[in-house]
Amino acid sequence: MTDLLKQYHIYLKVERGLSPNSVEAYEQDLKKLYDWCKEQGIQPEAASYEQLQQFVQSFFSPSSNARTQARIISGVHSFYRFLLYHNYIDQDPSELIEAPRKELHLPQVLSVEEIDRLVQAIDLSKNEGHRNRAMLEMLYGSGLRVSELVALRFSCIYRPEHYMLIQGKGSKQRLVPMSPVAEQWLDYWLEERNHWPVQPGCEDYVFLNRRGRPLTRVMVFTIIKQLCLQAGITKSISPHTLRHSFATHLLQNGADLRVIQQLLGHEDITTTEIYTHVDIQDLRRTILQFHPANQ
Repeated sequence: MTDLLKQYHIYLKVERGLSPNSVEAYEQDLKKLYDWCKEQGIQPEAASYEQLQQFVQSFFSPSSNARTQARIISGVHSFYRFLLYHNYIDQDPSELIEAPRKELHLPQVLSVEEIDRLVQAIDLSKNEGHRNRAMLEMLYGSGLRVSELVALRFSCIYRPEHYMLIQGKGSKQRLVPMSPVAEQWLDYWLEERNHWPVQPGCEDYVFLNRRGRPLTRVMVFTIIKQLCLQAGITKSISPHTLRHSFATHLLQNGADLRVIQQLLGHEDITTTEIYTHVDIQDLRRTILQFHPANQ
């Protein structure tokens, strides 16, 4: 069994090109299946469609989160596709198992006014002020994921062309333009960064902590939370909220959805279409607020 799981790990990481976090999630969900099969006295490779249905029914309750259910069933599908592809089984018993329909959760976004308040809350007199401002400009001005921000390197920034080469999910690369404002604040940060300690091996990382090591995602999350408190923003936000705001504001100002898809690095256009729902919600609020029939 150990050898099989090792091969599955390689399959997820190399053949499917998933991120370490995604690989870990798939493997944790697979452990649930293995534990259930052990209780039933069967090998997962020998499980039938009916038995997998029993696993699904025993694991989930009516109150379970649909997204969690869908993710675990997706992990089951992935494992049996792997077994089929590598000739461990002749037929995929999970093929007819359907995931529950996911509820539509609209992402939290900030208004332009709230973005301005967030930016103004940065104390530029502090050593990390210019770094934090440059980070905000990257997150909101280019729509980067926080994992992409902390991994950004100087060798991936092409200043004459005003582009960054971003390493996204699943090791997929994309070119993302830099706004003049982001470039300006990046230059301010670089002047400040020259006076910071830099640990060996970290010279190419753009954003560092006070000890000269790359920032972590948790640290960026903490910085954003503190700025929200100082700006008086009560919404529950994270660094990803700035990415949502980037996409939503582009769409509201007439940008093409396909262009937004490319900028965000979404493989499927349906992932980007969530922002059309955000925009529709905004239109509905406008009608309720301003149409005389609703006064």
